[in-house]
Amino acid sequence: MTTTDSTSSVRELIRQHYPALTQSERKFANALLDNYPAAGLASITIVASNVGVSSPTVARMVRKLGFKGYPEFHKALLQELKATGVGPTQRRAKWSSEAPETHLLNRFAQAVTENLQQTFAHIETERFDQATSQLADADRCLYIVGGRITQALADYAFTHLQAVRPRVTQMTSSSGTWPHYVLDMEPGETLLIFDIRRYETNLLRLTEMVRKRGVRVVLFTDQWGSPISSLADFTFNCWVEIPSGWDSSVATMMLLETIIAAVQEQRWPEARDRYERLDELFDMTHFFRKFT
Repeated sequence: MTTTDSTSSVRELIRQHYPALTQSERKFANALLDNYPAAGLASITIVASNVGVSSPTVARMVRKLGFKGYPEFHKALLQELKATGVGPTQRRAKWSSEAPETHLLNRFAQAVTENLQQTFAHIETERFDQATSQLADADRCLYIVGGRITQALADYAFTHLQAVRPRVTQMTSSSGTWPHYVLDMEPGETLLIFDIRRYETNLLRLTEMVRKRGVRVVLFTDQWGSPISSLADFTFNCWVEIPSGWDSSVATMMLLETIIAAVQEQRWPEARDRYERLDELFDMTHFFRKFT
């Protein structure tokens, strides 16, 4: 039995191996995904009893995921839980103690490169294309929102997507205004949401509200996965760790730019016409300096 890939979360391992699971093993897997990772943090007998399966069923499933046994599986869940809750001080201490004796520039370049590789390696092209089609559907409104840190990503997404297609709304950073947006949301519309560790409770509550209205959710999160993952129609996990007290947005931004380009191509030539009309309006305002 080989050990698990240390770069994959337990959630990702379940998704990778799900087709090979038996019906009873899938029952436990589904329960864990619905309440992740809490449903797997007790002893094997307790988690099996809570789901209504046998302990041997749980043991077989974790081995199929690549773990030597339940203790190793349990430890992996605990490590993920610990990683999602750390703040800047703890992250800085971790990197300081493990940092190689090389210049910070090199360590950053290596970390960011690995983040990009892991992020794009874990994207399924079919799901990417489906999410792009959802975001490109201009017959339905698209709402965009971010959190305390990720609001900058939401700003960037809005600036570009509202030029590519009509009916795009950026929700304010104040959660007190969100019910006003939800009030007008219709089934089949889309919410593009950004949530990385430490995950924000108000974003989860917002997602719960919009799902009740039949709104489809496209989530950008980190490699561990926001709790919103269990509610989202499309989830993109972006690797974020760097030698810093802060997480990196490089991989998230790269993926976001890729999706913006894909939406543009899917809507071409409508997007081209919008660009041309937008340039005409900018010319009227003399917003940009002309050199010719």
